Amino acid sequence: MKVFLLGYMASGKTTVGRKLARELKLHFIDLDAHIEVEEKMSVTEIFNEGGEALFRGLEMKYLKKLINLEPDALISTGGGTPCFYDNIKEMNQAGLTVYLEMDAKSLTYRLMNAKGYRPLVNKTGENELLEFVEQQLEERKFYYSEAQIKVNALGFNSDKIKALASQIEEACQPKN
Repeated sequence: MKVFLLGYMASGKTTVGRKLARELKLHFIDLDAHIEVEEKMSVTEIFNEGGEALFRGLEMKYLKKLINLEPDALISTGGGTPCFYDNIKEMNQAGLTVYLEMDAKSLTYRLMNAKGYRPLVNKTGENELLEFVEQQLEERKFYYSEAQIKVNALGFNSDKIKALASQIEEACQPKN
């Protein structure tokens, strides 16, 4: 079973992903961390060196490698991963996609508390950040809506993790 977690920056893909992978007994892979190890550079350094275009190309390259090489895993993708190079289509064909959905205000609050690690939102005030998040969510809505499972990402606790794990297991059962 291959599961892909989708969602905007700061929606909880890594945090929820680790717990969900444990619950599902799957190997957990954070795509951004995987890229950093393979490229021996941080995501920020990659953005600084070649901009978003370089990063998105590397993201596609390593996503395809993981799709082809990793047998069973829960892969936490970057916020923009599904929106470029037909990645959402590739993920939907290779496994189950799960969208962790959050509203713009909640995402902005989370991002304001972690901006140093987010190349796309560094040096942005709260009002500008909220507008940026709202605009990007609107632009990405089509891609996120292609996810096979959609779940509200606010208030994840152990019960919600277990319920999502059950939903994923049920969705991955062969249909008779």
